[in-house]
Amino acid sequence: MGLIERIFGFIFGGGRNVIKETAEVFIENKEESAVREAALRTQALQQYGSEFVVPRKGGFDQFMDGVNRIPRPALALGTLGLFVAAMVDPIWFASRMQGIALVPEPLWWLLGAIVSFYFGARHQVKSQEFQRSINETMTRVPQVIENTRALADLSADTPGVAETTQSANLTMAAVQPDRNPALDDWRSSRA
Repeated sequence: MGLIERIFGFIFGGGRNVIKETAEVFIENKEESAVREAALRTQALQQYGSEFVVPRKGGFDQFMDGVNRIPRPALALGTLGLFVAAMVDPIWFASRMQGIALVPEPLWWLLGAIVSFYFGARHQVKSQEFQRSINETMTRVPQVIENTRALADLSADTPGVAETTQSANLTMAAVQPDRNPALDDWRSSRA
């Protein structure tokens, strides 16, 4: 018994675990790895979010934002307008399309490049704004989790919530009349 006790005391004594410490040399501790990974992701999200913060100042920025919003609706509404024009006045529409048929091919390529670069740049800006909004949402996750836990503690099935059965029984007892001997004697004397 003394030998086994000394062996276990050597392995597990003093608040340490030699087997665990030895195993961690060869196998990574999953819990500590998860903590490091969470800290790394939080720092990366904060850095990524700070790179895309662009404060909008002044009337010029607002004006340019408004100008940047014009081409997409103009192209969509213009295309729909062409369909309406073709139905309303086919001859007018056909004469305009004959004029478009005379546009040289390099000019079509140039128009395609301009439109694709515009929409490509617009797509990149919107993608970056989307990533920034995801970053802002992810930074609010710990607060949401804490609020959810607080609300779960307030739910009706947690300990400490008032038991309503007892008060319901008292309410029913108060509504149903009891026998009153004095009232019964008075009624019998009057009868």
